[in-house]
Amino acid sequence: MRITCFLLLLFMAVPCVAQNTDINEAVTKTDSLTPDPFYREDQFYASISYNLVQNKVDQYSQNAFSSGFTFGFLRDMPINEARTYAVAIGLGYSYNNIKQNLFVYETQERGETARVYEVVEEGSFDKSKQVLHYLEIPLELRWRNSTSYSHKFWRVYTGFKVSYLIGDHSYFGASGGEVRVRNNPDLNKLMCGAYVSAGWNTWNFYTYYGFTPIYKDAYTVKGEKINLSSLNIGLIFYIL
Repeated sequence: MRITCFLLLLFMAVPCVAQNTDINEAVTKTDSLTPDPFYREDQFYASISYNLVQNKVDQYSQNAFSSGFTFGFLRDMPINEARTYAVAIGLGYSYNNIKQNLFVYETQERGETARVYEVVEEGSFDKSKQVLHYLEIPLELRWRNSTSYSHKFWRVYTGFKVSYLIGDHSYFGASGGEVRVRNNPDLNKLMCGAYVSAGWNTWNFYTYYGFTPIYKDAYTVKGEKINLSSLNIGLIFYIL
């Protein structure tokens, strides 16, 4: 008889426990979906892109894959109550590796070092590249249809950035040897350009166009001014 009573009480208690569990789960879920009026989006970024050089001189060409890479931090500052519009400013790093047939080397003229720029034929060298390192300050206007409890949303960000050259070197390798030029004073130290990124969730397309030429005062051996500029096309990824 005691066992029977115990079993009856146990079966009566189980639905009560289950009901309490369901209520607790519902409360937890509701709390997690409560909008945060102070949330921010996309504080860190990283991009990988292909550098399509523009404004080419005669017979200039790119070879292999000219890569671009950026990463940095952006301070997201919403400007409307729904926090779907925002401005952002940040600090980042940019790396560009341009594979090209432009041979850069140094000579001595009247006791001073001068740079010579020569466009050489494809197949006459093993490797030729220009590597550029920049610190960058991006400023952008943002639109997204995000919420504080979902990180999957559409976004369109467009902006402008100023970049400062902190390091550079060119490399040319052929059967006759190797030539390197570092800290080239003919390069523009201060660069500026515009960019746009757009996409859904993780995958966002990215395009940057540089208004400032890569070289500020450089001419080929044929006397043609070098006005090369960057057009980067690729993907950008954002992290909270």
